[in-house]
Amino acid sequence: MSNLKPLYDRVVVKPVEAEEKTAGGILIPDNAKEKPTKGEVVAVGEGKALDNGSVRAPKVKVGDIVIYGQYSGSAYKAEGIEYKIIKEDDVLAIVG
Repeated sequence: MSNLKPLYDRVVVKPVEAEEKTAGGILIPDNAKEKPTKGEVVAVGEGKALDNGSVRAPKVKVGDIVIYGQYSGSAYKAEGIEYKIIKEDDVLAIVG
C-alpha cells in the first residue's frame, strides 16, 4: 500500500467490515450487509488548498478510525485489499 499517496485533501481509508451477526446472534448474509462506513486511515494528502493560496493541514492522521458517508469516495483494490479514497470533507467523525 506504500505506493499510494493521496493528493490534496484526499484520505485513503481501509474499511472495517460490517458485523457478521446481530446483537441477538442472527447471522447476516453478505447481500444484506450495509456498506462499511467506518475505517482506518492508512494515508493522508498534504491538505486542502484554500482560495487565498495557503494549504489547510488535514485534521485526520494515519491510524485514526473514522466514520465517513456511506456513498463517499472511490474504491481502490491493491494486494487483495479494498480501500476507499475519500475527500477529508466526507469524514464525519474520528472515533476514539
